[in-house]
Amino acid sequence: MDFMSDRDVQKYLEDGYVVLDGLLTPQECDELRQRMAEIVDQMDVPEHCRITFSTYHDEQLKTQGNADYFITSGDKIRFFFEKGVFDDRGEFLVPKQRSLNKVGHGCIARKLGLVNPVILQSMFIFKQIFVCFSVTPHQDATFLYTEPLGRVMGMWIALEDATVNNGCLWFIPGSHNSGISRRMVRTPPGTFPLTDFIGREQEYDAEKFVAAPVKKGGVVLIDGEVVHRSAENTSEDSRHVYTFHIMESQDTRWSPENWLQPTEELPFPALYAK
Repeated sequence: MDFMSDRDVQKYLEDGYVVLDGLLTPQECDELRQRMAEIVDQMDVPEHCRITFSTYHDEQLKTQGNADYFITSGDKIRFFFEKGVFDDRGEFLVPKQRSLNKVGHGCIARKLGLVNPVILQSMFIFKQIFVCFSVTPHQDATFLYTEPLGRVMGMWIALEDATVNNGCLWFIPGSHNSGISRRMVRTPPGTFPLTDFIGREQEYDAEKFVAAPVKKGGVVLIDGEVVHRSAENTSEDSRHVYTFHIMESQDTRWSPENWLQPTEELPFPALYAK
């Protein structure tokens, strides 16, 4: 039996997201978490690069060093932290294993009819206990803009059970059919900050959001235009996730104004093996 049924495809097209169980085994999830624990143990982040991650419109990167660290992270392993984990001198207030928000890196696609998908970025998202803040309603296409729209999909893999209490995703079903209201763009060379927003995020009716819990090893497919958010982790359990974004590159223009750009050393790799 196919991992993704025709009914799953239809739900994704109609709602802008779908939850699929059993993409990874529990052992594969544990191996990914163990490898990330090793990377965190070895991380050495300069004090001026200890920056937080936020989807809020007005929270721009405050220094040139912060901005450079973010804007050049597409082809490197970079660390982004929760709010409130550093003191005024940039020293950790909590164990570094609990300080991180996310770490960025550089057959479902065939079932959805993607012809030439490429991988844009990947991230390990921690959703820490006690220190984790909510992620505000947003659309991934705000940050990963294509012409035409509708060419980006997120694959959000739960390495632990994602529940309402520990910060699972919430979606507005069908909101991917309404376009986007803002874009993050690079500013002209030589100006600061290095990124800015065109437009503003809309106000959304909280009653329209639907929770999407997913079991360990399951995956949530996320249309780039669907509105989604996550709440604080109010449980005593972590909620580690591995996620990456792919783009249908055939007949698609990747905006040169996007913060994320491929490099000569690491162009966007093809998802399908040659």
